[in-house]
Amino acid sequence: MDDAPQTSSAARVSLPRFLGALLRLSWRLPRILPALRSMARVDAENRESWGSMLEENAAAYPAHPAIKSPQTDLTWAQFNAAANRHAHHFTSLGIGKGDVVAVVLENRAELLVIYSALAKIGAVSALINTNLRLDSLRHCLALNPARAFVIGEEMLGPFQEVLPDLAPGEEQTLFFVPDRGKTPTPAGFVDLVAAAASCPCDNPPTTATVTPSDPIAYVFTSGTTGGMPKAAVIPHGRLVKSRYLNGRVVLDIKPGDTLFVPLPFFHTNAIALSWPAVFAGGAAVAIQRKFSASRFLDDVRRFDATIWCYVGELCRYLVKQPPRPDDRDHPLRKVIGNGLRPDIWDTFKHRFGITHVYEIYGAAESNLYFVNLLNLDRTVGVCLVPYAVVRYDVDNEEPVRGPGGWMERVKVGEAGLLLGEISASNPFAGYTSPEATQTKILHDVFAAGDAWFDTGDLVRPMGWGHIQFSDRTGDTFRWKGENVSTTEVEKVVNSFPGVALAAAYGVTMPGGDGRAGMIAVVPEGTSEHLDLAGLASHLERHLPSYAVPRFLRLCSDLESTPTHKIKRVRLRNEAFDPALVADPLFVLLPGEPSYRPLTPDIHARVRDGEYRF
Repeated sequence: MDDAPQTSSAARVSLPRFLGALLRLSWRLPRILPALRSMARVDAENRESWGSMLEENAAAYPAHPAIKSPQTDLTWAQFNAAANRHAHHFTSLGIGKGDVVAVVLENRAELLVIYSALAKIGAVSALINTNLRLDSLRHCLALNPARAFVIGEEMLGPFQEVLPDLAPGEEQTLFFVPDRGKTPTPAGFVDLVAAAASCPCDNPPTTATVTPSDPIAYVFTSGTTGGMPKAAVIPHGRLVKSRYLNGRVVLDIKPGDTLFVPLPFFHTNAIALSWPAVFAGGAAVAIQRKFSASRFLDDVRRFDATIWCYVGELCRYLVKQPPRPDDRDHPLRKVIGNGLRPDIWDTFKHRFGITHVYEIYGAAESNLYFVNLLNLDRTVGVCLVPYAVVRYDVDNEEPVRGPGGWMERVKVGEAGLLLGEISASNPFAGYTSPEATQTKILHDVFAAGDAWFDTGDLVRPMGWGHIQFSDRTGDTFRWKGENVSTTEVEKVVNSFPGVALAAAYGVTMPGGDGRAGMIAVVPEGTSEHLDLAGLASHLERHLPSYAVPRFLRLCSDLESTPTHKIKRVRLRNEAFDPALVADPLFVLLPGEPSYRPLTPDIHARVRDGEYRF
């Protein structure tokens, strides 16, 4: 059965609204058109890379701030010189174009320098999620064999837990990047900062050999197909185009701007969406290791930030902060990011005096990019490449094909599956695994032989080329700004003694963005013998904090399809409501070590938002 909702006027962009926004944008056409022409020439003329952009800005804006952080500030000249020293050192060790280097550091200036140094020599930075531990961390480090490992002092412990399984050979270098200086360089590691300090600071000749099609980074994502993380390929050209599109067309970056990014740089919001934009006008990027809602406006004022890169959950955190008289006393006026929900959109803008919300839609592996260029409320905007929104069968988790075998586009206001056309002018880079890449491609969608990228996301067309995000499909849900793979969660749950079978899924959380994790568990034997405290501890140890299920349902059996795929629709719909679920329900409350029974009273308090999950 098709679950797409009926057309709603709330999900439409009217013609007067569209034309008014278009008129307001028209005064910027003299800056926009050259940027679009430059973006179109990137691939056609095989020009520009991350390193060439950095060298260009170092020459044009040598004394302008390039990186601002609590520990270190760097001008464009200093930033380029530091990247050059590291690039020369890597080259001296035989690391070069096409080599993979695993980079495991939290947000700090050294990460940006090392990433740029590797880009200049054509090496690929495998940007590892610093929340990962044990199996997930080991998997990502081993997925694409690395020529070297760059490990921050702050990540040394988790890395050393999996190092014996990686068994690096003599040709693989272990680099150590000091942080607060409390840990000496471990045996077998090279202090990278000290080793690079005496290297030349001139631009390396290798920069000229790097092309837009060359990969600059691997970003690890579960996508929407589930399973362990996959490495999505980020080419240089994508970041160069982001410089023109996001920096000049969307944000209209000027040299005096500062773009605040308290998001991790192993995510595309930081590495591909926001940071490249500052290269458009010699602006600065300001970074923090962690986002703090209570400290956010103080950080904005400290860095003199005019633009902020967000995810929707952070906006909700800010709205929940107690109002302050100086909520509008800051330089921030533009924000760019994804996941700002319609229910808090207006409140967020008005409370903090934000005039421009450039909501976007994209993914690490996607060939689609939507942006709210016209600054219309409650939309992710428009896309410059061909896409389609087709009818989707939620129960069977597949797109609907009509009598002729072709898919059908939905009407304005209906939810459907978003697809991106794959063509020579709009390729799908996919993952480092060809098998994983093929799982995301649909064939014969509207005509024989065509190919489309399956985003795994449900969206609503709003008219005039605009869409609104609706929900995720498949084996992944989004929570705390992170994609959570149900199969990875199930693997960890099923490895716990006393669990016979488990199904993981996301459930709507009152007052939260995305879906919180929930597991339905079939115990071995009686449910009384399942160690709930031990299960909670097991999950906390083996999963990132955002992936730990908050709710637990004990079942006698799990309904499945004839192909033995567990049916999650009913489980998701019933969620954790004791009035709908006869099975025993449990909850892992914030700060507690074990699952406790989910009573009607606790359910009511969760529903009313009394707990901060």
